[in-house]
Amino acid sequence: MARRPLPRILSKDSAQIARTQIARSRELARTAADSATDVLHPLITVSRGLRRLASAGRRRWAETPKDKRGPLMFLVASLFLVVALLPYGPLLTVITVMGAAAWQGRDRNPSASDGPDESQSERLQALYEALVPYFSGPDDPAPLYAHGGEWENAFTDHEFDDTGRVGHLVIRYPAYFPDGEPAARARIEHLLTVKAGRGREYRFAWDEEGNRLTVTVLAPLPADVPAQRFVTAPGETVLGFTDPSEVQRTLPLSYGEEHIDVPPIVWRTGIRSTEPHLLAMGHPGSGTSTLLRSVALQALEYGDVLIVDGGGTGEYACLTGRDGVLAVECALAGALASLEWAAQETERRLVAINLARQAGEPPPADTRRPLWILLDRPGVFAHLAGAEGRKDPQALLQVPLRHGRAANVTVVVAEQFESGEALSEAVRQHTRARVVLGAAAPQQVEAVLGAPPHTTTLVHMPPGRGYARLGSGPVHRLQVPRTPDPYDDATSDADRQAVLALLPARTTPADAEAPVPPETTDTTEPPEPVIERAPLTAEAVGAETA
Repeated sequence: MARRPLPRILSKDSAQIARTQIARSRELARTAADSATDVLHPLITVSRGLRRLASAGRRRWAETPKDKRGPLMFLVASLFLVVALLPYGPLLTVITVMGAAAWQGRDRNPSASDGPDESQSERLQALYEALVPYFSGPDDPAPLYAHGGEWENAFTDHEFDDTGRVGHLVIRYPAYFPDGEPAARARIEHLLTVKAGRGREYRFAWDEEGNRLTVTVLAPLPADVPAQRFVTAPGETVLGFTDPSEVQRTLPLSYGEEHIDVPPIVWRTGIRSTEPHLLAMGHPGSGTSTLLRSVALQALEYGDVLIVDGGGTGEYACLTGRDGVLAVECALAGALASLEWAAQETERRLVAINLARQAGEPPPADTRRPLWILLDRPGVFAHLAGAEGRKDPQALLQVPLRHGRAANVTVVVAEQFESGEALSEAVRQHTRARVVLGAAAPQQVEAVLGAPPHTTTLVHMPPGRGYARLGSGPVHRLQVPRTPDPYDDATSDADRQAVLALLPARTTPADAEAPVPPETTDTTEPPEPVIERAPLTAEAVGAETA
């Protein structure tokens, strides 16, 4: 049976024609409304003025005392009589009333200035003169930039902030300028940063096809967002917050006494993640430990955490003995034992998942629970291991780094720039999610992230400020949530309570004495004997896994 053709009204062509006609009708209606407004503008102005004059007359009559209303009415009637008897009196009266109504009905809002004022013009002219040596050529017959020239042709759009400094600027430049060379771009960006105002962050957008450079001043990111429970799905970790124009998602947060929506940088981990491991770099005091604490508090909601602290400053003492925290190691021996167990656990998970898939069954529950390995400053352990003739703990990370995604194991490494050379090749290759915190040089940021930042860096950055890049994506500005050490004396009470509220409950360690059960009146059955368990060591775990 042949198919019956669809009615023409339901075809794609007719639908497209209908949409075009609707859009054209809307444009015609909008044009007609604008034309009618322009034609009827004098009538609208006079009507508004008559209404204002009538309102003023009613107010005047209401304010007049009752004993004086009679003489006032007699005076008004006398004026009307005189006007009626004068030659051309009514015509002159109508003209006078219409003029007064037009004056009263005028738009009294002060018109905005179309151009900048004198001080702003001086700033723009100074920027123009500073760009002349870079955007001018000796063989240009009609130079756009010349000494003593006008900035109106070079700057197509400009805005100023409340302090009188440039907030937005669109710059035209000649086509022969080498905008594809990073060095040439860097010179222009540095010059504009100095001339437009120091101490601010700028975003530079180069349009090579249109020969346009857009300069935008970025608002500072909120640096006082406290640690809290974020509205995320399992496998999502909030690294921090960024600009609203960079991401298409927002999170509701408690910001002081109000609730706001902040755009986050969400790092997705798990078996389907393209960036399963993270590397954070920074200078001392830049906030890398704060980032690891924030990640640990979020990871404990759905998984287990193993922490190896090479700094030895007790930054993670608040997590010791918490539910889901497998260990917090600060010594070399403990770090080697914990990381060796983590490697064996990764292999065990791989074997269990492979056997389950061969049998056509889902993976075991213990392999689906995420395992996080947080390693802070591994360069210290590398130095100690070399001095004592032991294995570098980073060598034990090869299995979790290579096969962690399939085994639901995530590795997070934080290191300082001074010890960046001590990072192993496995850490450099398998950490596709990168974070740089602190006031780092643009060359350092590009070396870690693999791409230069699209904004200028500040000389003095608050703790937790920096850049983040997930895989081969764009470079984003980043502000880590405020997650200080609650045991530090310098931590405020509000921040301490915010972090303590996120910590899991403490659990009884395996080598501790079990609590004695309370006595009861029912003695029909004797209580079960309490069996003391030996402490769990790396050798025992390896034997059990084997």
